[in-house]
Amino acid sequence: MTGRTMPKVKTNRVKYPEGWELIEPTLRELQAKMREAENDPHDGKRKCETLWPIFKIAHQKSRYIFDLYHRRKEISKELYEFCLDQGYADRNLIAKWKKPGYERLCCLRCMQPRDHNFATTCVCRVPKHLREEKVIECVHCGCKGCASGD
Repeated sequence: MTGRTMPKVKTNRVKYPEGWELIEPTLRELQAKMREAENDPHDGKRKCETLWPIFKIAHQKSRYIFDLYHRRKEISKELYEFCLDQGYADRNLIAKWKKPGYERLCCLRCMQPRDHNFATTCVCRVPKHLREEKVIECVHCGCKGCASGD
């Protein structure tokens, strides 16, 4: 033998942290809804409207994990990090929810100036009392208002 080591064999087995069995049914249900939304026919809808249910479900998954860890303290840090690493929740969106003024942010696109007219944020980020139009829908995600002051 020349001292070479065998290459590591990759397996698809994931080690789930303690407490996973408590949140798995809800996450599986949201995953099923996501698949359904992705495969839903978009006859008669505008192109942007076909993505709205997907954004909504992604938001629900992230909010579920966020609330379990930060608000209700029902899951461990290990399980929380596992969910973020495995893509069950959006790490960047959750990071924004921790900052003042972004507690109810619907999606990250709504706060990116490059995605909006006049290099501002989305109209859904404007508090209701400051809007000219009282009923709006975000073009990107269908949000009707996620300003934290509403």
